Amino acid sequence: MSDHDGKLSVLIPVYNEEKTVSEILTRVLALGGVVKEIIVVDDGSKDKTAEIVRAKAAGEPKIQFHQAPKNQGKTAAIAQALGLATGEIIIIQDADLEYDPAEIPDVIGPILSGVADVVFGSRFLIRKTARVLYFYHYLANKGLTFLCNMLSNRNMSDIETCYKAFRADVIKPLTLTSKGFGMEVEMTAMVCMTHARTYEVPISYYGRTNEEGKKIGMMDGVAALWYIAYYNIIKPWTRAGRLYKKTVNESLARRGVGIGH
Repeated sequence: MSDHDGKLSVLIPVYNEEKTVSEILTRVLALGGVVKEIIVVDDGSKDKTAEIVRAKAAGEPKIQFHQAPKNQGKTAAIAQALGLATGEIIIIQDADLEYDPAEIPDVIGPILSGVADVVFGSRFLIRKTARVLYFYHYLANKGLTFLCNMLSNRNMSDIETCYKAFRADVIKPLTLTSKGFGMEVEMTAMVCMTHARTYEVPISYYGRTNEEGKKIGMMDGVAALWYIAYYNIIKPWTRAGRLYKKTVNESLARRGVGIGH
């Protein structure tokens, strides 16, 4: 048995993903012993997503299925999954096949090797494959990443990526308060407040078109501007922001991670 067996919690928010959710679960299970649990939260799907996941979970103890009574957005689904996760490492996996679970070992590799506490899988440090899609989505992502970097004094290339992996003691103390897709900004900004060692690794990206079910629209980008300002400038000075920073930094210090690490 590897020292890394049973360390990873994979969080999968789903909403109307009947065409792809079974394949995603199969691919995550194929990662083998490193996966401790797969926590699927259905955000009020109206198709057969819940039925498919229940059938898959019936014969696989690693899969936990939870269903929200109504659609509340991705952030709410991830917040619920975070509360249930018990692994030492936590990663988010979308259910739409835009990200290949076969690359999860590359994403969590720096954490497993002990050099990182947080790892983002960047779609702009291309490892193998990236589908050519919308220029305006690319431009919006780069603009949001630039603003977040400017306020947090980091040099990330892709804050909107789905693949974010964390040591549990860095992400579980965070109480998510954003809505919709604001979670990406919130997680990035709050983690950057701490002494957590953050890395990026290149990943492939198999994006979808709007016609194929892409859910992010222009208003999500507008909302992200507010989230960038709030979570980088205002939230750090609130009681909740100070408590999160203190809690995480104390945990990091116990592992020998600090300002100069």
